[in-house]
Amino acid sequence: MCTATPMRPVRKQQVHDRPVIFRIGASGEIHDSRCRIRAGTVARILGLLCALILASVSLARADVGVVLNESLPTGGDRISRTGHSAVYFSRICPESPVKLRLCGAGEHGSILSNYTGFGETEPFDWNITPLGVFLYGSEDPRHWPLVGTAKIKSAIEERYRERYLAAYCPGAPCATNEKADWRDMAGAGLSRNIYIFVVETSAEQDRELIQKFNALPNKNHFNAITRNCADFTRDVINTYFPNAARPEYLNDFGMKSPKAIARSFTHYAEKHPELKLRVLHFAQVQGTIKRSTEVRDGTEQLYRSTIFAVPLALASEYALPAAFAIYGLTGRFNPEHEWEARPTLREAEIEEQLRAAKADKNEAEVARLKNAEREERKRILGTDEDWEGYRRELRSMTEEAAELGIISGRKFADSIFDQLGNAGTPYFDAKGGMWIPVTEGERIARLGVSTSNVLAPGSDPKLAYRLLLARTERALKSPKRSRQTLVDFRVEWKLLEAARRRVVVQAAGLESQSQGKARRDRQSEGASDGGDE
Repeated sequence: MCTATPMRPVRKQQVHDRPVIFRIGASGEIHDSRCRIRAGTVARILGLLCALILASVSLARADVGVVLNESLPTGGDRISRTGHSAVYFSRICPESPVKLRLCGAGEHGSILSNYTGFGETEPFDWNITPLGVFLYGSEDPRHWPLVGTAKIKSAIEERYRERYLAAYCPGAPCATNEKADWRDMAGAGLSRNIYIFVVETSAEQDRELIQKFNALPNKNHFNAITRNCADFTRDVINTYFPNAARPEYLNDFGMKSPKAIARSFTHYAEKHPELKLRVLHFAQVQGTIKRSTEVRDGTEQLYRSTIFAVPLALASEYALPAAFAIYGLTGRFNPEHEWEARPTLREAEIEEQLRAAKADKNEAEVARLKNAEREERKRILGTDEDWEGYRRELRSMTEEAAELGIISGRKFADSIFDQLGNAGTPYFDAKGGMWIPVTEGERIARLGVSTSNVLAPGSDPKLAYRLLLARTERALKSPKRSRQTLVDFRVEWKLLEAARRRVVVQAAGLESQSQGKARRDRQSEGASDGGDE
């Protein structure tokens, strides 16, 4: 059942910002001062968000993972549908964009990637960036954007350039080149869904990789056929686990694809349960940026798309059936299903215990673990009943908002996102929260578009509520691969409820004032009439 709390007014709350302090506990767990939250609705929400992030990426372990970015609906990627491949580390961080080091306290890992050309002062082969910056533009999850627009993506890129690339991209032509690949290292989650296939490593393996990469020349040798992003990821992963990531030449017609690397790495990890394979998923931010599409390898694209299938069928009566057969036998792999099967470390641990119980033929333990496995997946992914319950509750909210004149029309989400996409230039405050100026009738209102400031003083309450309604409405209409986990969604739902209470209480107060004024006016008119008599 849906656990959405009933709608009810509450008194206003205020968030008090405090310095961020990290420390490592005796057992290796992270203690983050941002997660020790005082009373207050919004503060509790930020605390829950912080705890979720720290639960996903912890310094208590050394992890490495294959990053699989979905395909962009533009350029050559729209036709090939290959997406992009990169590498995730939980305990390796950037000394600079071109130098590695071990992470310190309070750091949540990084993404290492190569591209066609970063466009920087030197032709670097790879860059490394903090995980949070790569995903949504900030190392602090509190400042991740709640809406994705072209202007917000550009603002994130420019902030990344100024803060991290000042020595490597100081100005034109690097800073003005809209096609420079350094831009893809910041806020990738605004442009596409992202999967990370994660296994455990050791601190010694991390140190060896750092030493190797820092010693080798970082020179661009990118080649779409022989040295692409999939080749790069394969080389890094195989440094940890030899031959764990392999190309599939039949499926990809002699090339290497991101999906093939993710598939082979997954199969390797399945054969080594001690690595505790799990899949992280980061949904594309709702907004005006075109939605990403599922990645495909060569034969799959032939199987599912008519772009190549029709010409190939006309050219050869044997080629197309052969490609379909190869895909059917060796090419099937669905990242979404892998994520649903292994969404957490707890799930990986249960799976390892389940193997041992089956080997011991302990039927009672097998039954218990299978039930625990189902419950863990339900907790993270939710059930159809959970999601339908939130849809019903959202319908009540939108009907109420329409009655109050806050939103209008069945396509209110499109209108709101278009309004924000056409708003003024986004900017950051001193703490890292993003704001945008929005035209509201004859006035210019300010709207906080980060989790930390959407309900902050100075952020227009009605605009904030509209944004959160639109974001939630889009999420509930999206396919599973394009929405967050139920755990994450419930945190955002609390933010929506807090926004609603603020607006509805304000509207009720105004209505009460209006009714009181009308009553006083009637009384005044009655007294005046009596005096005349």
